[in-house]
Amino acid sequence: MAYGSIPLEKRLKDNIKNYSLKSLLDLSLLSSQANSLYQLFRIELLITDRHGEKIIVCGDFTSYQPDVVKEPGIKLRIADRTVAHIYVRYEQVEKEQLLAVQTLVDGFIKTAQELGEKTYLYKETAAYTDELEEKLEKESYQVKHGEKNDELTGVLNRTYFENRLKIVDRSQIAPVCAICVNINDWKYANDHFGEEGSDRLIKIVADILQEKAKPEYIIGRVDGDVFNVLIPMPEEGESDTYCSVVKEACDRYEDAQLAPSVAIGSAMKENVEESLTDVLSDAEYEMFEDKLTIKNTPEYKKRLQKGC
Repeated sequence: MAYGSIPLEKRLKDNIKNYSLKSLLDLSLLSSQANSLYQLFRIELLITDRHGEKIIVCGDFTSYQPDVVKEPGIKLRIADRTVAHIYVRYEQVEKEQLLAVQTLVDGFIKTAQELGEKTYLYKETAAYTDELEEKLEKESYQVKHGEKNDELTGVLNRTYFENRLKIVDRSQIAPVCAICVNINDWKYANDHFGEEGSDRLIKIVADILQEKAKPEYIIGRVDGDVFNVLIPMPEEGESDTYCSVVKEACDRYEDAQLAPSVAIGSAMKENVEESLTDVLSDAEYEMFEDKLTIKNTPEYKKRLQKGC
């Protein structure tokens, strides 16, 4: 999954679902600490995974079957998601020690959460950084060796597109239409059909963008599921027509699994003093507005889920 496809903030929010307690904490150490609490203070502890399967048992929980929905116990949460449930019994603890023991248990749980949080942040940030370095190295190689096309789609890669954008700006051409195209729910395709399916979705949209474009259009893949298009000196209504036919072609595309859909925003550079980079920012804003409108239609969700 390319780093640019999902921002780090969203990745940290979403990817926790792929982690278990075992991948975040040293279970042997956690078990040893829980056992020490039991041996020293007779605190009975049961730790389950997020689904209720017993992982660590200190005390007599033989006949106890946890119900993590109706009686979730103490939720061990990492990155705002429950990764484990902790059940504590104090029946064997002496009354004069109860308050101190409860404070000790609270500290034990808090420490486990903090360690899990740090581990998760470290692992995801390290993976993100590795992918970023790989991406930058690839782009550097492409520039050094004169490669200008995105390997997956055949349109211009981000670096070469940005170079072309600067050339158009310096050429003092106006008007120029800037278009931002974003694939709707690319991550949905990735989650349900894997990287092969999500890559195929990107390729489908890229092919449509090229098929409906005129030879002078400048098309680049500037992020994982984002394309930018420049139309120099468009005729009246030309850019609106292009956006419409691209959307229609996506909606009509027949596939057993995938339902290509795009959100599109456009903005016009009206005079030579304007910056195309600023105009593209306006187009991106319009694209996000379009995305919200599309996702709120009942037909969209129904079509999106057809292959599941």
